[in-house]
Amino acid sequence: MSELKSKKRVVVKVGTSTLTHRTGRLNIRRVEGLVKNLADLQNAGHEIILVSSGAIGLGMSKIGLVERPKDTPTKQACAAVGQCELMYLYDKLFAEYSLNVAQFLLTKFVLLEDRRTNVKNALERVIQLGVIPIVNENDTVAIDELELEMGENDSLAATVAKIAGADLLIIMSDIDGLYDNDPRLDPDAKLIPVVEEINDDIRALAGGAGTKMGTGGMKTKINAAEIAVSSGIDMIILNGKNPDNLYWLFETGRLGTRFLAKGSAAEKASPEADESGDSDIVEE
Repeated sequence: MSELKSKKRVVVKVGTSTLTHRTGRLNIRRVEGLVKNLADLQNAGHEIILVSSGAIGLGMSKIGLVERPKDTPTKQACAAVGQCELMYLYDKLFAEYSLNVAQFLLTKFVLLEDRRTNVKNALERVIQLGVIPIVNENDTVAIDELELEMGENDSLAATVAKIAGADLLIIMSDIDGLYDNDPRLDPDAKLIPVVEEINDDIRALAGGAGTKMGTGGMKTKINAAEIAVSSGIDMIILNGKNPDNLYWLFETGRLGTRFLAKGSAAEKASPEADESGDSDIVEE
């Protein structure tokens, strides 16, 4: 049995590429599967915090835009429309499993060291009440992030994990994990199952931006990992193509790339991944 089952408070981050098709429209089967998995983890005794991208992408679809807008006002409009759609969807789907959700829209300013107490207290109370917090960056008013194209939720998820005192951060992406080379260009690239230390070599493996619908990439995930591990939190990059990978991860611990927290007991354990380096992705 995987020791991940002992991780009580778990932050799960899902990106736009996980929630939507290439067309930008909602991937209904995937979102329904994600909610089912998260609800089951919550029922099993974990405390789930969901950090969800997707507001701008869903807003684009709702309004009828094909390409991600470049001007800030249109991004704001898409975020405002899409956030309503996103929360309606999560509220409806989690309610099918008798679970309530709460919306947290955050900006970097409310997460500053001297201002984050209110966020911490609100998260703690919501979790105590058995409600699942759903966190997103407030793209409607977060002008700095939008204009600088820094509106990614990987680092936000790591910061939320730190504030909430989480035991584990899972970032669900459109890639199996961190590779020793770009797998899109090199078919022989090998998955790195465990990262014990984030050094310059690891940072150099991070590529550029992600899909056209999102703003993230491996670089933002390495940044998130640095925040997490320095706060004593393990982080895992997991392919979100099939939400059942969450089940497999908690059952075996052998999936994706795991960044070990500094000083964690897991650092002393042997890697749980197959020696072959295969990611054991559960096929859809």
